[in-house]
Amino acid sequence: MATSTERLHPAVQSFVSHPRKMLINGQWVNSQSGKTFSTFNPATGEVMAEVAEGDKVDIALAVKSARKAFEQGPWRKMTPSDRGKLLWRLADLLESNLEEFAQLESLDNGKPLTIARAADVPLAVDLFRYMAGWSTKIEGNSIPISVPYMPGSQFLAYTLREPVGVVGQIIPWNFPLLMAAWKLGPALAVGCTIVMKPAEQTPLSALRLGELFIEAGFPEGVVNIVPGYGETAGAALAAHPDVDKIAFTGSTEVGKLIVNAATGNLKKVTLELGGKSPSVVLPDADLETGIPGVASAIFFNHGQCCAAGSRLYVEKSIFDKVVAGVADQAKQIKIGPGLDPTTQMGPLVSDEQQHRVLGYLESGFAEGAQAAAGGKRSGDKGYFVEPTVLVNTNSNMKVIQEEIFGPVVCAEPFTEVEEVVAKANDNIYGLAAAVWTKDLSKGHRIAAQLRAGTVWINCHNIFDASLPFGGYKQSGWGREMGHEALDLYTEVKSVCAKLA
Repeated sequence: MATSTERLHPAVQSFVSHPRKMLINGQWVNSQSGKTFSTFNPATGEVMAEVAEGDKVDIALAVKSARKAFEQGPWRKMTPSDRGKLLWRLADLLESNLEEFAQLESLDNGKPLTIARAADVPLAVDLFRYMAGWSTKIEGNSIPISVPYMPGSQFLAYTLREPVGVVGQIIPWNFPLLMAAWKLGPALAVGCTIVMKPAEQTPLSALRLGELFIEAGFPEGVVNIVPGYGETAGAALAAHPDVDKIAFTGSTEVGKLIVNAATGNLKKVTLELGGKSPSVVLPDADLETGIPGVASAIFFNHGQCCAAGSRLYVEKSIFDKVVAGVADQAKQIKIGPGLDPTTQMGPLVSDEQQHRVLGYLESGFAEGAQAAAGGKRSGDKGYFVEPTVLVNTNSNMKVIQEEIFGPVVCAEPFTEVEEVVAKANDNIYGLAAAVWTKDLSKGHRIAAQLRAGTVWINCHNIFDASLPFGGYKQSGWGREMGHEALDLYTEVKSVCAKLA
């Protein structure tokens, strides 16, 4: 099967060796068509597991189950405290199975096991616990109203914040477990029911998480998980007339399709989409931390991160030094299978993604870019691409303007702060940005001028369950995490009673 199979946790070995079914109404079932699809080990290109292939019919059954659970089941009557307890129990179960989930993520996505252990699973655990605490704090307000056309009358007016209803959630393949947690946590905290479609490239951790939902005691139909392809299962979920809200993380191109599909019943939509995040290095930056920092900003998770620092702007006087330092960092990265304990960067998620990234490199070279490090495929087996640093780039190139979603950073020099702020904002995306400087006053002034949903100062890729994350411009609508996410899964109802 996979490289380093001998290192697999026995539970993981067993999980991938049996065909995986979908979760509908608390039961594990085959697809109505009987079809399955293969999920591949990106380190080898070999088939790793077979998974039930959901389509429109399966989505309809899952939505029906979620609607029944929302309107008629015990979930609707459950107290906020009890919902919070279930979420906390889920977090405990996930934490107790950390090694198993970390290995599933490493196998299915290709990421280093060390990263999955340290980041993906613990952050998902923390998210569920954070949202568990919010279950008892979904509050409305009392409002002292004035009604000029009814002088002397008295009213009791207040608002209720209620769950939006049945939510469709479409999860990406770059952080399969963590992105599922980001969406599941707030929706469950406020009392919604869910139909979730994991990415077809990485369905395994979501399906294993479904087993934990059952073990934790969530009522039937509250969480339904239907694996399948975007153009079938995903499209059916986005268009279904009995889904009240759709939440999607993925490419901007697909996000626009989701919006169009949602117009049928005007369902609510939140989108966490693409990014082309700038890292700005000022001449007074601490390069001992700044160089490895901007390298990590792009090479973390193989560059398959929507907030990756893929555009590097460095003040001209230190440009050569910074580029040389980042290139040296790139050359030292150990590439290999995710389960290899010495691996620092694994493969890209799929053959399609590898070809996409290599295609962008070809485009960059054709337009005059040069590689200070990397620039090509690594090895002849699996979906590996070398960590790459491109120079001689300019703002008109595709590699600067478009999201590559791989381990490729494009470096440009600048001379004035006003110039670099304009360049940093000259993009259709606005997800994240970073500023590296010892002058914190200057760092905050620049942060205020950057059109991005998150700006890091002297760091990058810092996430926390309490810190809202999302984008400006074509990087999406709404926010993940923090209390802002809860608002996106609720409706506000005004109630007004005449007292006198």
